[in-house]
Amino acid sequence: MHDDRTLIESRLKRVLEERIWPAVYPESVPLEVGIWTAPGEPVPVAEGLAQPPTPIAVGDQWGAPWSTSWLTVSGTVPVAWAGRTVEALIDLGFDKNMPGFQCEGLVYRPDGSPVKGLNPRNQWVRVASPAVGGEEVLLHVEAAANPVIMDYHPFLPTELGEKETAGSKPQYRLARMDLAVFDETVWNLAMDLEVLGELMAELPVEGPRRWEILRAVDRALDAVDLQDVNATAAAARAELAQVLSAPAVPSAHRISAVGHAHIDSAWLWPLRETVRKVARTTANMTALLEDEPDFVYAMSQAQQYAWIKEHRPEVYARVVKAVADGRFVPAGGMWVESDTNMPGSEAMARQFVHGKRFFLEEFGIENQEAWLPDTFGFAGGLPQIIKAAGSKWLLTQKISWSQTNTFPHHTFWWEGIDGTRIFTHFPPVDTYNCHMHGREIAHAVRNFKDKGRAGHSLAPTGWGDGGGGTTREMIAKAARLRDLEGSARVVWEKPAAFFAAAQAEYPDPPTWVGELYLELHRATLTSQARTKQGNRASENLLREAELWAATAAVRTGYAYPYQDLDRIWKTVLLHQFHDILPGSSIAWVHREAERTYARVAEELNAIIGSAQRALAGDPGAGTHVVFNATPHERGGVPAGAGRTDPAPAAGCSIRPRRDGGWVLANGLLQVEVDGQGLVVSVYDLVRSRETVAPGAAANLLQLHPDFPNMWDAWDVDQFYRNSVSDLTGVDDLAVCADSDQAVAVRVVRSFGKSKAVQTLTLRADAGRLDIDTEVDWHETEKFLKLSFPLDIHTDRYAAETQFGHIHRPTHTNTSWEAAKFEACNHRFVHLEEPGWGVALVTSSTYGHDVTRSVRADRGTTTTVRASLLRAPRFPDPHTDQGVHHFHHALVPGAAIADAVREGYRINLPERRVPGDADVPALVTLDNDAVVVTAVKLADDQSGDLVVRLHEAHGGRAQARLTTDFPHVQVQACDLLERALDVQPDSVAAAGTEGIRLRLRPFELVTLRLVRGGALD
Repeated sequence: MHDDRTLIESRLKRVLEERIWPAVYPESVPLEVGIWTAPGEPVPVAEGLAQPPTPIAVGDQWGAPWSTSWLTVSGTVPVAWAGRTVEALIDLGFDKNMPGFQCEGLVYRPDGSPVKGLNPRNQWVRVASPAVGGEEVLLHVEAAANPVIMDYHPFLPTELGEKETAGSKPQYRLARMDLAVFDETVWNLAMDLEVLGELMAELPVEGPRRWEILRAVDRALDAVDLQDVNATAAAARAELAQVLSAPAVPSAHRISAVGHAHIDSAWLWPLRETVRKVARTTANMTALLEDEPDFVYAMSQAQQYAWIKEHRPEVYARVVKAVADGRFVPAGGMWVESDTNMPGSEAMARQFVHGKRFFLEEFGIENQEAWLPDTFGFAGGLPQIIKAAGSKWLLTQKISWSQTNTFPHHTFWWEGIDGTRIFTHFPPVDTYNCHMHGREIAHAVRNFKDKGRAGHSLAPTGWGDGGGGTTREMIAKAARLRDLEGSARVVWEKPAAFFAAAQAEYPDPPTWVGELYLELHRATLTSQARTKQGNRASENLLREAELWAATAAVRTGYAYPYQDLDRIWKTVLLHQFHDILPGSSIAWVHREAERTYARVAEELNAIIGSAQRALAGDPGAGTHVVFNATPHERGGVPAGAGRTDPAPAAGCSIRPRRDGGWVLANGLLQVEVDGQGLVVSVYDLVRSRETVAPGAAANLLQLHPDFPNMWDAWDVDQFYRNSVSDLTGVDDLAVCADSDQAVAVRVVRSFGKSKAVQTLTLRADAGRLDIDTEVDWHETEKFLKLSFPLDIHTDRYAAETQFGHIHRPTHTNTSWEAAKFEACNHRFVHLEEPGWGVALVTSSTYGHDVTRSVRADRGTTTTVRASLLRAPRFPDPHTDQGVHHFHHALVPGAAIADAVREGYRINLPERRVPGDADVPALVTLDNDAVVVTAVKLADDQSGDLVVRLHEAHGGRAQARLTTDFPHVQVQACDLLERALDVQPDSVAAAGTEGIRLRLRPFELVTLRLVRGGALD
């Protein structure tokens, strides 16, 4: 019996590949092809169609890297084909193993209307069904010669990722260019046999169902005349009808298939190419929806809809119609599928504000689900943000990629740092590119960890990244799996329908508390430092621009720049996409991002400058107005207010150190810098406590080899710690500032081909040591860290995340803790013993690690290291080469409140503008535990003021918010600035006494202060 099974399975494989699939197109005639190649960037459709083509033949080369060619394809349907289905087969030179990562095309009619995309698994274009014979065929193909960046592992460095270095060598050869008869009966036979063969392979070897299918397949193959497949296909199908009609058992797992094409908004291609990938895929999917009545397709990322609306309105019109028909589903409610670890509080909120608002305004659809299948882990503040945006579900897939620990659930409550819970699903199919293969369906059933309590999962189905989306073959397989014995039941379903059914079936699933940490791709917190710093700077500038523009609008009638801020926010949100901000895209993407962030900074600084000038008063008064954008008082300037300069502080000193180096002091701290430029002591004079661990040195630059096992820009593997070089050599050590207001030491080091210049500064009345680091970086496959060994004993530390902070262990008791050897923080990392703590604050990158060790005196050293730079060679072989600037500060004696405050201060320096005005803050709070993250005018241009705030210390907080302008009503709102149906108990108006707040730990509140009319 075993030999029979093996023989039949082998027979099926060969007959399918060599006889049945070739017979799907039994007759063909060649098409004539012409080509015109655009001289630079892609041209508009009308221009491409108008160009005179040059003849080209099958086998000819075409397509320099990143170029665009317009192919003209023409022919005549033979009269003898009358009554038959005819398709054009257009193969641009595809590699079928890599859909989405090579050349692609979009087919147009002569009038410029789109037909469908061309991809490796989707090369057909329907011409006639049935044909009358003699039809003239004329099609145009906009063909993109995107080079193959990511070939099969190992990933090798390539210069193809930047247009200027990619060269001009043609990348492809035209392959098949034919008109052909499409035999639907043979195609259906192939589908029957593939579904049964794939199912048979997953069934128990000795089970009766497997043998029933085996014998039916054997009979069908006997019925096929291999010399005349087309004439005998119907008879072969008849032999399979009975096994295909046997229904699934009542307890069969149910899979909700959702048509899907995960399209990275940039990755191994630039942003401009994503615009075209989206157009090709949506053209494909809207065409398929017209042919397949049961099919449902979902697409996330409002940015991608906006792109095709702007650049391919003819495609967008088809999308709008399909959405109105309920078949094309806008999913996720975010501007892009962003990274969720690194975006700041407001940015993460605005992802949902702009995404959901776009879908509401364009389609009248309010999303209930967040859709993030490919994001590299999830910060603990996200559940509250999802809920505050009016959503309640989350789908992701990427956690299944974790290397060390298998996540214990597929359907569960995810509880964030504030206690908010979101119903969450990880599809057990373990892919966001399901192909309806029997192996995938069986894996989903076996893998589903909640079986016995639930029996329903989701399968995102289709080729992504420009691979063309869902295919007709996938739909055909799903139809056969709708109710088939031995298989899960498969039905096409909208995401919202799946979530509603899954939650009804499983109303009380297990709960996972805290971040959803991905045990992979940890280096994305550091790669491409300029991109990360551009994001951080943009977020800070947007905060200031909104704050000062709103203040000026209320105080002076300044014209609030609604449209400019909306546009800039969307630009910044786009660059938080999970392959841009993480630093895992090609060189083109990151060089373009750097230029974009520079433009954003210029625009935002102009808005800030004009608003502050409107507020500052007489510029010739001989005084300055100090603008403080942090949520805390600073130097006597209340949060968000401005006034004339306070008197300068004094009290700093610097003297030589006995054993070499320098001693810096300011009455709060005494800092010793040794002869190697290392910080060997940071003494808290107020609390009589040393910060640096005995015998250790802080501000130590450390260099590691960094060659991960696979994903160069994405990964750092734990073994990188096995080798380290302490950079202690000194080229120069000198005092660079010596005044009552500040003292500073400059340290210069050379290593490898690189150079580091550090300035250590102690300022008057500042309880922190500022460390500015400039690195001229020319290493490859290295990882640079900045180390601070601390004399503190603690089994956990706090790292800032959106709207709060998360605690992580300093120990490695279990594999779960050990796996978090590189993690994310925003502005600060904070460690604390009862009564004393220390913070490391930053305005730079996001990666860090914390380790602990026991000294010979049995004391504990806890070492915090900030991750500065990496040098992976794929996909950008020149990652981070050049000059970089980093700013950190060590804050001894810091409670969590100090960490929060200093984190804001290092990111939002004061601004001084000539003037004499006193500018009271629009809103003030009497409790520093409650932090304002945004002050802005309402997006609906009503003139209302919107204030977003949260409890920042991790405890209960009472506060009074007072305003310095008239308003008629206070409304608690969602993130989209819509009044909540039920006003929360945490917010209560108190007449002239302001607004009383009673907040839970990390609770987020958005307030709308109704001003009663539009601004002048």
